[in-house]
Amino acid sequence: MNRVNAKICGLSTPETVGAAIRHGAAHIGFVFFPKSPRNVDPAQAGALAALAPPHIGKVAVLVDPDDALIDEVIRVGSVDTLQLHGKEAPERLAAIRARHPKIALWKAVPVRARADVDAARAFRSVADLILYDAKTPEGTLPGGMGLRFDWTLLDGFQHPQRWALSGGIDEGNVERAAAITGARLIDASSGVESAPGIKNVDKIAAFLQRVASL
Repeated sequence: MNRVNAKICGLSTPETVGAAIRHGAAHIGFVFFPKSPRNVDPAQAGALAALAPPHIGKVAVLVDPDDALIDEVIRVGSVDTLQLHGKEAPERLAAIRARHPKIALWKAVPVRARADVDAARAFRSVADLILYDAKTPEGTLPGGMGLRFDWTLLDGFQHPQRWALSGGIDEGNVERAAAITGARLIDASSGVESAPGIKNVDKIAAFLQRVASL
């Protein structure tokens, strides 16, 4: 069985980026969404991305972004992957891919019921990876709220492409999450924080050490 890898998302300081790098994160994520407590601007992200070696993926988390923001995030933020966390349709992903063919595209699919999981199939031809995340209440943030969905909804599902698991995952439940879903890439944000938007270097270390043991 392939090892489990992790992405630490919503990073905003050199110290927390350093912790993610030292303890083996496969990807680091930066949030570009003003309503989020984890929001950074492209210049901040670019400085933080420069701390990471080339083998670590640099992911921009965006919510229904326009082309101007995407262009700036790629140029200044130095990311190699766009994680689209809004209501982007497959056609929008196709347009982004045509504009930026060298950038990987991940699509977050919010899950509360099995029908939500099935929605991933619509992105088969346009997304490089599907991120299953908990569906949040209408009018709240689209992610990063520590909510968890019923992981058994993924049991027996034939995934249309590469995928990852997110939503309320921390050191205490990551082993169970991986065991139930079979996820090989797990995304953590609120689960490694001491307060919303405040990453904790000790929690990052503990989470990544647990992931490395799976």
